[in-house]
Amino acid sequence: GTMAETSEIKANFQGVTGRIKEAVKKAKLEKEPTLVAVSKTKPNEAITEAYELGHRHFGENYVQELVKKSKELPSDIKWHFIGHLQSNKAKMVVGVPNLEMLETVDSVKLANTLNRICGEMKRKLNVLVQVNTSGEQQKYGVPPSGCVEMVRHVVEKCPNLVFGGLMTIGDYSPTPKPDCFASLVKCREAVEEKLKIDMSTKQMSMGMSADFELAIEMGSTSVRVGSALFGARQYKKKS
Repeated sequence: GTMAETSEIKANFQGVTGRIKEAVKKAKLEKEPTLVAVSKTKPNEAITEAYELGHRHFGENYVQELVKKSKELPSDIKWHFIGHLQSNKAKMVVGVPNLEMLETVDSVKLANTLNRICGEMKRKLNVLVQVNTSGEQQKYGVPPSGCVEMVRHVVEKCPNLVFGGLMTIGDYSPTPKPDCFASLVKCREAVEEKLKIDMSTKQMSMGMSADFELAIEMGSTSVRVGSALFGARQYKKKS
């Protein structure tokens, strides 16, 4: 990238990490949430710039793109898969050796497929159960009412999957709204109460560029930020 782009990404990262620290202070939290830099559609150069600033957690939405980038970029990057995963592409994702977390387990079928493939590949996989807290048809995830049973299935029937917590994609609104986050917090409480799982050690992946401060205030342990870090502009594909 050009110098201007480099300093833009650097300034963005400093700005966002500063805002995260402020939100943590304001909410009097013990622990700072993980910043997952959403790098989908962004070129390797942009990721490398963030990497050189010391950043390691990156989120990708598309299987082929994740596989390609994971081969081309440093092996100590911690990749988070945050897109919808079709069962027939599960093998490709599980094959990424430095896949840190698969955040979008949203069905028994997908959990079973992942569990089987992990068994074949002799690996354990950290997963989050995705909850559709906004009730929009186009969003993936189990409904809040099905969250406990989905978690129970992962914990009891999928020995190769490590239940890491919950994830949601809030509704996109220009002003941050607490409803979806409050819904995920209720799910967390239900999982604790009904399954006797200590959720204080688990992830709550919620909050994006427009609302991560509110999410942190409401208990997010991991925010997924793209445009606020990499800029909203589209990168031209190199021909």
